[in-house]
Amino acid sequence: MTIRDVSLRSIWQDERNPLQRFQRFNASTRKVKFLQTLAQQFAGKPIDWEQLEEALIRADLGVPMTTRIIKTLQEREAWSLLGIGDVIKAVREEIARILPADLTPIRRVNGKPTVILIVGVNGTGKTTSTAKLAHYLKQDGQNLLLAAADTFRAAAIEQLDIWAKRLGVEMIRGQYGADPAALCYEAYQAATKREIDFLLCDTAGRQHTKTNLMAELQKVKRTLAKLDLNAPHEILLVVDATTGSNALSQAREFHSALGLTGLVVTKLDGSGKGGVVVAIQDELGIPTRFVGTGEQRDDFAPFDASEFMANML
Repeated sequence: MTIRDVSLRSIWQDERNPLQRFQRFNASTRKVKFLQTLAQQFAGKPIDWEQLEEALIRADLGVPMTTRIIKTLQEREAWSLLGIGDVIKAVREEIARILPADLTPIRRVNGKPTVILIVGVNGTGKTTSTAKLAHYLKQDGQNLLLAAADTFRAAAIEQLDIWAKRLGVEMIRGQYGADPAALCYEAYQAATKREIDFLLCDTAGRQHTKTNLMAELQKVKRTLAKLDLNAPHEILLVVDATTGSNALSQAREFHSALGLTGLVVTKLDGSGKGGVVVAIQDELGIPTRFVGTGEQRDDFAPFDASEFMANML
């Protein structure tokens, strides 16, 4: 079995669509202006280290990164003469060091279905993100199968079914309350038989502090591994950018239990901060793969670190 970078970037790198690609991602990050907020707060004033620390933490950059930035600035010989321009430069340099410069949004397995397990707490836009990822993949000519493995929430099953019909994508569903692991097992067998490229499994999303949810997801993961030792090939956590540090807490819990491979960040267009993207990458090494910007199927784009940084100020 080999794993290769799937040609999904072709949609966004196609010379016919550079403006469209930029506009979609730019729409998601145009409000991420926490460096602009810093510039306004400290313009024409000497740096107050305590206030700076509070401002960086409020931007959801996290305590470890905030501490490093302040330490870097204070170690400079003429630190007492530093202005806000020096601070912004230091923040940008630290973010550039942390975020991957070039990241393929997703990878595909040759010869077998590529299984993507999509996890997250209720209310983050998990099921909608699953559908939008399906649309994104279908645009690139991939064969898809959806698995409605959030079996304890009837609304989630129906919501995904509506999306599947709208997108023209097949879906495996079970009875309300059915075993999610068994459903994913059935879905994988169906995907193999139908020579499907990608199997997307939408999972339950009760509170991340509930150990029974994590045990349930771990069972799904073990069950898929019985069919393919490397499955699931991707485990994507959907987080809401507006929840700030709570998104980091969710990432810690899910990563500890499952070993995440990436993030889908929703409502980034509704947050003036966006630092949680950096904080999660910094602490846990989990890259942001996609960002969601709304309810429509096209309100979804691969994360681009350079454009994210360009929109911060």
